[in-house]
Amino acid sequence: MDEKTKYLRLLSDKYPTTRSLSKEIINLSAILNLPKGTEHFMSDIHGEYEAFCHILNNCSGVIREKVDMLYRDILPHSERKDICTLIYYPKEKLRLVHKEGRADNEWYELTVNRLIEIARTLSSKYTRSKVRKAMPEDYSYIIDELLHAQKDEDDNQIRYHQKILDTIIELEADDFIISLSQLIKRLAVDRLHIVGDIFDRGESADKVLDLLMTCHSLDIEWGNHDILWMGAGAGSEACIANVVRNCVKYNTVVTLESGYGVSLRGLALFAERTYKAESVTRAMLKAISVIQFKLEGQVIKRHPEYEMDDRLLLNKIDRETGDVEIYGEVYKVNDLDFPTVNSDDPYALTDDESLIIDGLRDAFVNSSRLKKHIAFLYDKGGMYRRYNENLLYHGCVPLKENGEFDEVTVFGKTCKGRELFDLADSKAREAFFGKGDRLEELDFMWYLWYGRKSPLCGRNIKTFERTYIDDKTAWDEEKNPYYKLYYNEEICEKILSEFGLSSPSSHIINGHTPVRTGKGELPVRAKGRLFVIDGGFCEKYHETTGIAGYTLIYNSHGLRLKAHQPFESISKVLSDNKDIHSSSEIVETESRRVMVEDTDDGKLIKQNISDLYELLGSYRSGMI
Repeated sequence: MDEKTKYLRLLSDKYPTTRSLSKEIINLSAILNLPKGTEHFMSDIHGEYEAFCHILNNCSGVIREKVDMLYRDILPHSERKDICTLIYYPKEKLRLVHKEGRADNEWYELTVNRLIEIARTLSSKYTRSKVRKAMPEDYSYIIDELLHAQKDEDDNQIRYHQKILDTIIELEADDFIISLSQLIKRLAVDRLHIVGDIFDRGESADKVLDLLMTCHSLDIEWGNHDILWMGAGAGSEACIANVVRNCVKYNTVVTLESGYGVSLRGLALFAERTYKAESVTRAMLKAISVIQFKLEGQVIKRHPEYEMDDRLLLNKIDRETGDVEIYGEVYKVNDLDFPTVNSDDPYALTDDESLIIDGLRDAFVNSSRLKKHIAFLYDKGGMYRRYNENLLYHGCVPLKENGEFDEVTVFGKTCKGRELFDLADSKAREAFFGKGDRLEELDFMWYLWYGRKSPLCGRNIKTFERTYIDDKTAWDEEKNPYYKLYYNEEICEKILSEFGLSSPSSHIINGHTPVRTGKGELPVRAKGRLFVIDGGFCEKYHETTGIAGYTLIYNSHGLRLKAHQPFESISKVLSDNKDIHSSSEIVETESRRVMVEDTDDGKLIKQNISDLYELLGSYRSGMI
């Protein structure tokens, strides 16, 4: 029996009759002719939970647009804002409504009817089955009835549905409103894409991941900060030192200690007795910086193929003059307090430093919450993704100055372009899930974070210079030619082709680099073939960017960039209905509406339909 016949026999278990086959073929064919669902692209969240939570709740302004579309000529602006806030934060808003004494039967009836109407509008492009699956289980039957209410000759259905509403208001109105709000948000966005960098800068990356784990449909393209934490969770000592240093430097130690149960007490005690500093925090930063540079030096020495010997700088400091020579230039270091650096072997850890890093490694790899979050990143994530003819990745495709793909030699193999991404994805998984000695894979996780030719980095990181040299001319971090060449349409088409995408409607969706809007930079590059959507959630970047970043919406009508102003706080939203101000720019309108048949899901459905027709033919011929 050939493989196809085996497959059809297995399929016949699910569809044992021609009638069941015909029913499924009709259903799938109908689905192909529905509009595609809305995709929401976000990147560079950087632990800023409140701002991210709000953008997620308001779907980059999509919900506000729907509310305005339905009620602009009916309700004043203040009431429309009130409805939006209720949808964004139903539990919190309901508490305020009760406190203000507005929660009477009239308010409940008006509110529930409006939420039903909003949900009905958003559900119109999905099958009834898909909408039902999106409904909270406790109220799925009731919501389904109310969404599909039909006026009949004697108004029997109207009276029936009114009785449902009256009973809900009497018994459990708040829970029902919360469930309706959840449904509206699920219907507003069919697929969420996180294009990298959930961790660092802000102090609540753990809360962001908890929230992402509740999303019904999403994918994650790993960023350089994500891979750093993934490497730390897998046990890479160089990654662990970088994570700890970032947390100490950016005052986000709460993420480690409260979020993941990683105590820094041992580091604090060691730093306080070892280093001269005006505060324990400053001493900790000095201590972990030296440990980091030592561990990185060890990785670089183990891997000459990384071509990073020029980053071995601890041994180049003249301890008497304070001079250090970097790329032919001599600079003065701002601190000569290096009590643990041995001139004969500057990259060797002292016994105390080894105890510190051993304790931190044990804490990282044994943190159950961190392990759960890292496993989630592997489950939903990857180095890149092709989705509905678009290519999503966080950093860069390493290029030479002439636009050719640059080669990287790792694990005894020279690779470039897509092959490099695939190898990096595979080795990153081995670092976490592999057995036995994984030192080479763990070292590679650090390279993905730090390496000049890493697809997640693409620049010459100058942590040493920014730490020990006051002369800012030494701080410039040269970027891969990619960041100049990605303005070129031909280069972007070449990259798309490398990843198997040749459609004129294909785009690159890129994160990683903040768009300096205040300096005239635009997120659209290469005549619309590439979008940089750094979300700008990190408050520290707002002065540089001039705004709070961009998100991207792709629905059945086309692509829209949403530029966001800084977010104040969730409490301000609740008290004043103060939403994030977002401006929308249509960057591409489809010549015809994009339907499910045009999507990746549509291709699978068409293949399923073809298989079902084959099975139908086998039934009719008597072969099965």
